[in-house]
Amino acid sequence: MFVRSALFAAAFILASLGAAQGNDLRPIEGKSIDLGDVSGIAYYTVEPDGFHVVTTLAQGEAGAPVRIVSVLAPGQSVVFSTPQPAARLEISRKGDEVVVRKANAVSN
Repeated sequence: MFVRSALFAAAFILASLGAAQGNDLRPIEGKSIDLGDVSGIAYYTVEPDGFHVVTTLAQGEAGAPVRIVSVLAPGQSVVFSTPQPAARLEISRKGDEVVVRKANAVSN
């Protein structure tokens, strides 16, 4: 339990120290993610097969962290969401930049 809490605390410290300006995400710099009850950080690295976006999320301080790695080519995106209204976040690659923004709700 202590290791999990320490890992999550370290992730938030890294995110606050290296937060990107505006909505752009920069290589290796963390950006805070807030989906209501679920929060965490995201960063990416530039690799030969695409941009590797690493997102770590957890529910509250006691929730087990989940790490998701997405490989984005130009024009691709990944959306994270929870059942809460307006809790959707899109991370997309536009050319050589990665943009983090609130995603529009999906209509049925």
